[in-house]
Amino acid sequence: MKRISKWLGGLAGAVLAFAAIVWFHAPLATWLYVSTLGLSREVPPVRIADNIYYVGASDLASFLVTGDQGHVLIDSGSVETAPQILSNIRTLGFDPKNVKVILNSHGHFDHAAGMAELKAATGARLYASPEEAKLIQAGGRGDFVFGDHLAYEPAQVDHVLKDREVVQLGNIAITAHFTPGHTKGCTSWTMSVTVAGEPHNMLLICSVTQQGALKHNTAYPRIADDFRESFARLEGLPCDVFLGPHASMFRLAEKRTSGRADAFVDPAGCAAFLKRQKQAFEAALARPD
Repeated sequence: MKRISKWLGGLAGAVLAFAAIVWFHAPLATWLYVSTLGLSREVPPVRIADNIYYVGASDLASFLVTGDQGHVLIDSGSVETAPQILSNIRTLGFDPKNVKVILNSHGHFDHAAGMAELKAATGARLYASPEEAKLIQAGGRGDFVFGDHLAYEPAQVDHVLKDREVVQLGNIAITAHFTPGHTKGCTSWTMSVTVAGEPHNMLLICSVTQQGALKHNTAYPRIADDFRESFARLEGLPCDVFLGPHASMFRLAEKRTSGRADAFVDPAGCAAFLKRQKQAFEAALARPD
């Protein structure tokens, strides 16, 4: 019993120490998060569809969409992953300077903290939803859960998106779908793609995990309603090629080693993911106050 108590005491101390780091030293906390959990390990790029490539880190995702008049990049990962993204783009034989537009799923530091560096390296214009534009331009400060404690270098948003807006760049056409809940301006993306000669629908799902109270949330009163509406919307979108801001969401590690050209065509995995997340939301909402 003494040994167990000592272990529990050590664990509690570690948790309190990490909480203190988060509260008082945000940059160190973010580094610990992405580094110690292995989220930012370097991995080689991989082709997902004819003109979509994974160029992110081991779990912090970033996608390059290539086109005849320039390329689109989706999400920046953290500060640590931005150089990897640029390196992966070059490894594929593309010039980062040909990235003309950068899109965003949401403005948390692990998906937006590298935006400033990527904008500077590429010269691209950054597009974001109204709420995420506020968060990115504030460097993550004022988040309804984290406050100012997971801040990063702000990036200027060049174009504020409308819901269902089609981002057009040459032969690239990507549609924004506002699916708030995880953040106030969480944005999912759809696009028609070709995989192994067959037409498919890509859906990049902005995170749908809960952060913050679902009830009596004065910082985000609509959070539960937004989640309900977002789940209904996502369930109604066609989803053959299933992607997300974390590689683990769509099982990148497993799919990239399958040897199949159509490994990322996974409508069943998409439906199962949304079902699990919706059940988790409903269970959290049903818990007593």
